[in-house]
Amino acid sequence: MSTRREALKNLLVVAGAAVLPIPALALPSGSFTYCLNMSTLRGHKLGFRKELETASKAGFRSVEIWVDTLQEYVKSGNSVADARRLAGDLGITLENAIGFAPWIVPDAAARAKGVEQLKQEMELLHGAGCRRIATPPAGATTGERLDLYEVADRYHHILELGIQTGVIPQLELWGFSKNLSKLGEVLFVAAQSGLPQARILLDVYHLYKGGSGNATLPLAGTAGIEIFHVNDYPGTIPVDKIGDGDRVYPGDGVAPIKDILRTIRKADHPIVLSLEVFNKTYWAQDALAVAKTGLAKLKAVTPA
Repeated sequence: MSTRREALKNLLVVAGAAVLPIPALALPSGSFTYCLNMSTLRGHKLGFRKELETASKAGFRSVEIWVDTLQEYVKSGNSVADARRLAGDLGITLENAIGFAPWIVPDAAARAKGVEQLKQEMELLHGAGCRRIATPPAGATTGERLDLYEVADRYHHILELGIQTGVIPQLELWGFSKNLSKLGEVLFVAAQSGLPQARILLDVYHLYKGGSGNATLPLAGTAGIEIFHVNDYPGTIPVDKIGDGDRVYPGDGVAPIKDILRTIRKADHPIVLSLEVFNKTYWAQDALAVAKTGLAKLKAVTPA
């Protein structure tokens, strides 16, 4: 434990350490790649194959899948090798997966089940060719405020699993949560984990919802962020009332997106900008039109 306490003194070193290499992709601005988080099409209920096909037709070359959608694809008679082959045939990289295993919860028995669930999900994702998974504070969004040193120990453990399986857990900030709702908290846990593979997953909306602001984003370091969720929010809803479903296309709200992207941009390797919205208005529209619109909006807010 003392070793990881000392790691806090070197936060920027830990956040800036190297991790697995990024595949070479065409970059829109020299430092970003564009990605579609399948939350954006979640309400269309397309299934794994059609989600990837829609993203590809829209012009995306990267996606964030949802674990349960991949699981349903496999349960329906396909293999993880089929999933990997499908993505390859479409020219799509599976950048990250969205999952909700309760790895963080204080109850030891529940946490053990959550960690086992996460391990199984990592193994599935590895077979499909996806090498990251989001690890938000699922199961700890309400109730007690957790000790961040203990959370760091738990994140250290799942990072070790990630290193073993080849699927690195991205410590995700949720602005509405009782735990890991602020940038300072996820930075602390990432640094205190004591492992250079630690990564944080941030979101335009969640930074706003949690009250973090953007002034301290540079502390994330040169390698602390590999995936960044991009969306926008209206200025007409108070921060304590705004919810996930109120997110809109980038540029359609009041978020300082270009300033945020200028802050996190890095020249040595690209950050994946992933469009993540849960807007029911979009779910009622044609899925391909939504994906095409989302890509155009992402490009429009990317600073030159």
